[in-house]
Amino acid sequence: MPPVKRRTLLQSLPSIPLFSAALWAASHRADPKQVSTTVYELRVYHAAPGKLGDLLTRFRQHTTKLFDKHGMKNIAYWTPVDEPQRNDTLIYILQHHSREAAAANWKSFQDDPEWKNVQEKSEANGKLVEKVDSTFLALTDFSPPLH
Repeated sequence: MPPVKRRTLLQSLPSIPLFSAALWAASHRADPKQVSTTVYELRVYHAAPGKLGDLLTRFRQHTTKLFDKHGMKNIAYWTPVDEPQRNDTLIYILQHHSREAAAANWKSFQDDPEWKNVQEKSEANGKLVEKVDSTFLALTDFSPPLH
């Protein structure tokens, strides 16, 4: 490794805290003995015909807040841009502390009287969702960090 000039070292001092934090995060992430229990849940909702707009409204106005209330971190939400899914599909990812936490989070969410009320009112004219696909995921060691 070539020697570092004093001027170069002094100019880099403001970046040392950021560099140190990045090294710390990388060292903790790369350590195979330090396995994270965090899981991400990929969910795909297949809306009933003509109900995607109502489903998006329910998520926008109620569901995402209830997820937060029950320990589920909202990561991102998408709707496909291409046919045939563009008119009936909602895709999203939640973060849970563990698989066990995910099960407990979903149970508390489903038992929540506020959720039951929202679901009942939003489905007064029929169910909004025909099918839900759920897949639990773990970040790879080469994945960029999620914020």
